[in-house]
Amino acid sequence: MKNVLEKIIQEKKEALVEVKKNNSLSSIENKIKNNDTFLDFKNAINNNKKISLISEIKKASPSAGILVKEFNHLNIAKLYVDNGATCLSVLTEEKNFLGKLDYIKDIKENFKIPILAKDFFIDPYQVALSKSYGCDCILIIIAALDKKLADEIYAEALKHNLSVIVEVHDEKEADTALKYDQALIGINNRNLKTLDISINNTISMFEILKNHKGPLISESGIKDEKDAKYIYEKTGIKNFLIGESLLKSDNTAELMRRFTQIIQ
Repeated sequence: MKNVLEKIIQEKKEALVEVKKNNSLSSIENKIKNNDTFLDFKNAINNNKKISLISEIKKASPSAGILVKEFNHLNIAKLYVDNGATCLSVLTEEKNFLGKLDYIKDIKENFKIPILAKDFFIDPYQVALSKSYGCDCILIIIAALDKKLADEIYAEALKHNLSVIVEVHDEKEADTALKYDQALIGINNRNLKTLDISINNTISMFEILKNHKGPLISESGIKDEKDAKYIYEKTGIKNFLIGESLLKSDNTAELMRRFTQIIQ
């Protein structure tokens, strides 16, 4: 039986065949030239002296199912922007997370905030495609790629002046990520093969990644400000990508306020 990540990657390969038929690279590049909404994702994190919240917009996930029944990406974006999100992470993977690239385009037309296209990037083609919808940052999941393909996607992102989050989960992946010196590194507390979570993974990986010159981000499984404060006190990491706890909260604004107050 395939693990969860392998299943999603295979589905992404199949979906891209149709996408490429309907979207030539030249048409994509023309859309990019006519888009003036691009922002510097990495600088937004670097220039923030306090807690940086990368607040995630997603309708569903393989681990949690449907997260938001009456899903409206613009309403969620407004809630995040109004309550101090530094950047947004927008799920664009369609089959497992029920995401859409159009969500990024819609949000950029209404709000001025840097956006990560949260997807499974397995082809350099996806970099330009995502940028054509207005994204400012793309994701490289080390567990999903061989080194050659990861290098190609990284180079393509830099060519398009996009920020890159290189995501790691274990020691081998962390060692690999260090060579991407212009990237942000995201430490995923969720094992993408089993979906198991431990926030202690950030603390374990920090020892390998602490000298990386780009920002480090703790991702997944951060339920409340106590989890964030625990990570911050152990590592000094102050950048958090948070989705499910914000989306499921009865009072998202208050939870965001508590997250941002762990550094006084």
